[in-house]
Amino acid sequence: MKLPEESLGFLVTDVARLMRRNFNRRAQGLGLSLGQWRALAFLARQEGVKQVTLAESLEIQAITLARLIDRLEEAGLVARRPDPDDRRAIRLYLTPHAQPLLDQMWELATKTHEDAMADLSEVARDQLIKALQQTKKSLLSAEDRLCDGDVEEIERNENVAKRV
Repeated sequence: MKLPEESLGFLVTDVARLMRRNFNRRAQGLGLSLGQWRALAFLARQEGVKQVTLAESLEIQAITLARLIDRLEEAGLVARRPDPDDRRAIRLYLTPHAQPLLDQMWELATKTHEDAMADLSEVARDQLIKALQQTKKSLLSAEDRLCDGDVEEIERNENVAKRV
């Protein structure tokens, strides 16, 4: 049996939690919650995303995101616009006021990344990033197979779960 310290899932979760905590300590004075930071970061990567899609990406309920976007909109950082193709959908965009905060956020993120990798050589840093990128790609591929109905794998997992 593996110890949690030797498990990929535990390690990734612990590292992510510690990085968030490090970042949050740095960002306290900027006046945004972690959820707001995450929403802004996702919007910077995918401006014009539907509100429901952003909620799924952030893994939060649509109503939670709606309140979060309300606050960002009140702060002048995000604008809601109707989707030209779907009257029910809302698309989200950053305002020009968001860019200075995003710039600060990325500076703080860079410092957090430097802290996280301080004891790694440049080669080890590159290897870690490449390994995590490949792991992400593999998991996305596995997810696609499961979503496409890899019934055999789903049944095997259900049988394993029954035995546990």
